[in-house]
Amino acid sequence: MSFRDNLQHLRATRNMTQEQLAMLLGVSRQSVTKWEAEKSYPEMDKLLKMCQIFECSLDDLVQGDLTKREPETRNASVPAGLPADICGYDEHQRMMAWKVSSGVAAILAFTGFGFLVEGRFAFTPNGDTDLPVIALILVGIFIGLALCIPAGLEHGAFQKAHPFIEDFYTEEDRLRARKNMARATTAGIGLIFIGVICIMAWGEHRDTEQLGLCLLMLFIAAGAWLIVRYGMLFGRTNVAEYNKSVADDLELDEIANAQLDEAKREKLLERKRKNNKLGAVCATIMIIATIIGLGLLFWPVFSSSNPAGFEPEGTSAMWFWVAWPVGGMICFIVSILWEAFSKDEGYSA
Repeated sequence: MSFRDNLQHLRATRNMTQEQLAMLLGVSRQSVTKWEAEKSYPEMDKLLKMCQIFECSLDDLVQGDLTKREPETRNASVPAGLPADICGYDEHQRMMAWKVSSGVAAILAFTGFGFLVEGRFAFTPNGDTDLPVIALILVGIFIGLALCIPAGLEHGAFQKAHPFIEDFYTEEDRLRARKNMARATTAGIGLIFIGVICIMAWGEHRDTEQLGLCLLMLFIAAGAWLIVRYGMLFGRTNVAEYNKSVADDLELDEIANAQLDEAKREKLLERKRKNNKLGAVCATIMIIATIIGLGLLFWPVFSSSNPAGFEPEGTSAMWFWVAWPVGGMICFIVSILWEAFSKDEGYSA
């Protein structure tokens, strides 16, 4: 019995479409079609994942005869019909939105608490009153990083496991997410304005200035939480952008070996090559900016307090740092022009 017959039988016993299996494996539907037409063969990691999905051994899947196995007593393991979220994409994106927004809010909120305790007490009777402020800010940064860094690592792992997602969101889902984002953005901006009113009301008096600063940061934290969270929840509905961003992160050899149809693979390869060229151009610009910055740092005319002298008595900080912002702006302009004149229409699901 062939692998194709086993795969078709296992899909049939679970009422699973090619699209649904493709989503579970993180490949395109065309890849599954080619496997079942014996025009290509899945990679080892995909075979192992199929063994987990269909609860069988690798030998049975590849060389055995699973068509005689009793059908599953339960119904389909995934919903049939329209594309559905069968790989946990929506749950993952919601968790990402919560962690990132909470991390940002924690940093801002603890900075506000730091303003409130500034100069009020110390850890020891004659200790430095600035240490509690620094400690609170560091706690906020620690909480923020503890939320954002794992979220980023989880997102990277999810992208590798699911480099391609079939768009399962309906227009109603997108409209609901857009409305929620609009309401959250309006409320977030309103909270930030309330914080500004607080600092205007209490900031003019030295006795209440710290309270005003604390309330300002707390309202900014609440507003930022709303804006970031619901902005990310709206962004999650753009599955095509997710697929595009994952494709941009893949290396050339990963794209070449990906289970995709030829047209899509060639499009991805061309886009990746253009992105690599753009990265090389921007890297060259920043290297030149670094050389110019170092030259300005040690050039006596700019480092000397007396233009006629040649001893670096003065400061060259202003000239030294100018090179990098200028280089960054040039890179930004080059990126815009590169994208505008590029013939690549981008990646779509």
